[in-house]
Amino acid sequence: MISLRDCMEYLHLTVDEIDAIAEHEHVPPIIAAELGAYLVEDANGERMLKRMILDDIMHAANQGDVARVEHLTTVLKHFVATHPDLD
Repeated sequence: MISLRDCMEYLHLTVDEIDAIAEHEHVPPIIAAELGAYLVEDANGERMLKRMILDDIMHAANQGDVARVEHLTTVLKHFVATHPDLD
């Protein structure tokens, strides 16, 4: 059986990035990993992933969850740094 960790080794996404996708799409992490694998294959998908993380940040800010905003901002910075095709 393939685990989430196995998927992580294949993907160029972190656990936190997959968690952000899962949060945004309201799906389990393994489904988020599959979606992330699909989206990370092209620049349009990477932009969509960036937008998901930004949406999660805005949602956390609207909820007043400062710790979550800070965490997701770190996740976003890492994502942008490791996906140089993003604007």
